[in-house]
Amino acid sequence: MNRRIETLCLSLMLLMSAGAVQAAECLPVTRAAWIRLPPVAMPMMAGFVRIENPCKAPLSIVGAESLAFDDVSLHETREENGVSRMRAVAALPIAPGKAVELKPGGLHLMLHGPYQPLSAGEKPVITLKLADGRSLPVQFEVRTSSP
Repeated sequence: MNRRIETLCLSLMLLMSAGAVQAAECLPVTRAAWIRLPPVAMPMMAGFVRIENPCKAPLSIVGAESLAFDDVSLHETREENGVSRMRAVAALPIAPGKAVELKPGGLHLMLHGPYQPLSAGEKPVITLKLADGRSLPVQFEVRTSSP
């Protein structure tokens, strides 16, 4: 009888750890990633993307980085008392089966200090950082207007 209980417990532990590994391997999916090319050279740009969570567990984007920019951060533009204000966002949670849209006038990536001038059609990579320590490299297309 004790052997059956041990076997049952071991089987349950294996199933639970397999589920945890499967959940840890699930990554968000990105679509229509683009960077707005400003009309004149500027020290900052903005990046936009749709981030979908096909996973069974919630995900959270907690940062970003790129070899093309000195600094990349999550920001949100909000209108307060008739004035448009921008603020940093510490984390971007995405519920299972849901999506978040980074778009002009709302959530976006603030891209500071491009290391070299970018041209329309270039495709720098910006790596999104997940709260669980994983990273998701995303290719963004530099464009003059939204896709």
